[in-house]
Amino acid sequence: MSPARLRPLLGACLALALPFTAIGQPPSPGTAARLQAAVIGGHRSEVDRSRDAYRHPTETLLFFGIRPDMAVVEVWPEGGWYTRILGPFLKNDGKFYLAMSEADARNRNDAVGLRKQVIGNPEVYGAPVFTILDRGMYDIAPANSADMVVTFRNVHNWMAAGFAPEAFRAIYRALKPGGVLGVEEHRAKPGPQDPKARSGYVTEAFVIGLAESVGFRVVATSEINANPEDSKDYPKGVWTLPPSYALGTAERRRYAAIGESDRMTLKFVKPAR
Repeated sequence: MSPARLRPLLGACLALALPFTAIGQPPSPGTAARLQAAVIGGHRSEVDRSRDAYRHPTETLLFFGIRPDMAVVEVWPEGGWYTRILGPFLKNDGKFYLAMSEADARNRNDAVGLRKQVIGNPEVYGAPVFTILDRGMYDIAPANSADMVVTFRNVHNWMAAGFAPEAFRAIYRALKPGGVLGVEEHRAKPGPQDPKARSGYVTEAFVIGLAESVGFRVVATSEINANPEDSKDYPKGVWTLPPSYALGTAERRRYAAIGESDRMTLKFVKPAR
């Protein structure tokens, strides 16, 4: 077996044996309880809650090793599905950065609405710091300041925009030595990767290669967000599936039965010097 194919398998084994190696300890009961309180909080809408079965927020964030006293950067939160969990979780003891794309921050209705929602409800979200990640704009947090950076289904967007390596470098720079990068992404079948990821799917080997090229080390992978029913061969790519339903009403029942995409869940660490 080639090294490129062996790496994800080794990572999967490591995830089962040592799921919290990047921070050294499993989560405390208090951390898990606080995170679950944020997930079930009344500030989350029914639309948000309806996706919990596909996105597994508690399990995913605990896999990454999150703690409430961390400095955490969420990169490209878009409409803020994870923001509405991370903000309440971090507001008392942590620090929270929201690194938006410049275009989203200015023009995208859901991103503009998210900013207003967060700023207007400090009792729920505390006081997150808004920054920008976009072409030529990479200061997502002060250098070597973040304990964790998380990003959900965005690597394909950076590839389409042509600055995926720069995005990973910006994340690496923001993290402290020993800090964690958690990535969730639509997972393509193994094989050649379209450099623009036009289908929305990216191979696990490609994402790992991008991260390793800037200095990250993969420490664990997880199947928390896997979906074996996802055949990854749809007319409009991953957006054919829920929640986008890019084909409209055409065969909606079929795609609803498949569910949301098959996703890789990867944990990387910035090696301590």
